[in-house]
Amino acid sequence: MLKSLGRGGQGAVYLAVTPEGGRVAVKVLHDLVNETARTRFAREVDAARRVATFSTARVLDVNISGQHAYIVSEYVDGPSLEQLVKKHGPRDDDSLTRLALSTAGALAAIHKAGIVHRDFKPSNVLIGNDGPRVIDFGIARALDQVTMVTAGKMVGTPPYMSPEQLTGETVGPASDVFSWAVTIMFAATGRPAFGEDTVPAVFNRVLTFHPDLSPLPAALRGVVGACLSKRPEERPSASDAMVAIVH
Repeated sequence: MLKSLGRGGQGAVYLAVTPEGGRVAVKVLHDLVNETARTRFAREVDAARRVATFSTARVLDVNISGQHAYIVSEYVDGPSLEQLVKKHGPRDDDSLTRLALSTAGALAAIHKAGIVHRDFKPSNVLIGNDGPRVIDFGIARALDQVTMVTAGKMVGTPPYMSPEQLTGETVGPASDVFSWAVTIMFAATGRPAFGEDTVPAVFNRVLTFHPDLSPLPAALRGVVGACLSKRPEERPSASDAMVAIVH
């Protein structure tokens, strides 16, 4: 391991070097406590390895043996969208449009592989030299299946969670589309569309409040507004969102 890249609720991430000299990101997970959990987790993450690699960070390896479970993925040398916006401010119209297209494309590829991200947010979008890359797809789903539900923990990040995540309804690709729209609003304004104060206040706004879309360029307002529908069946798919942006 070369250095720590960050730490969160799921685990700690480190920069490491392969035997061939390449750099990778290694996420060491906290919650996999028994063999049944580890086996189910490996099965879920294996699906993530089938995602088309454009605009995503590839999952390279998974190890569930020994004391620690960990995931090895492609290292993206760049800040997260969250870090970029906090340091340099909201993105301009052209940058927003490029961001929206590339991340919607990444979600479309993730959904095509049968995966729901469940934790799409600015810190899970890395801005590399070749453009944005989405990370941690399928990991929240896997941990949800094997540990978090039974432990009574929340899966997701409150300001970016969809209404159905809050109400306990079925969570599908439409949930990611909602979180994508909130992420684009963050990139346009520098703040989450539903605030980031108390969890009850944020949840109430997610369920009842419709944010002002005027900070977005005209090409994005219609599709982002549709993706923020409180009803998942009314939201476009990630693929349809891409088409709407360019038409």
